Amino acid sequence: MRANYQRNAGGQNLNAMLQQAQKMQEDMAAKQAELEEREYEISAGGGAVTVKINGKKQIQSLDIAPEIVDPDDIETLSDILVAAVNEAIKRVEDTSSAEMEKITGAMNLPGMGGMPGLF
Repeated sequence: MRANYQRNAGGQNLNAMLQQAQKMQEDMAAKQAELEEREYEISAGGGAVTVKINGKKQIQSLDIAPEIVDPDDIETLSDILVAAVNEAIKRVEDTSSAEMEKITGAMNLPGMGGMPGLF
């Protein structure tokens, strides 16, 4: 049994969808390169520790205010450092996710409902 369909009806939609997907991939690659070049500065412990991190999640610098360095309380310093580094990584990830969502969320393929989470 042969299906009765118009030869070109779906071809144009598929071609448009593929072109849109290719453009989205190009946009995502460009955005990823841009995000990797960004630098972030995050403070913790009321500004006692400042972390500079890039978009590749590489720590660029770690500044510690001398007044919080207490040789008898290394644990507090350690906790503040961990909090600062974790917040820095979270900021990079959240920013990257939000920027990529702007690209992938904007993809509205005919008949596909935007396909959230495709890429």
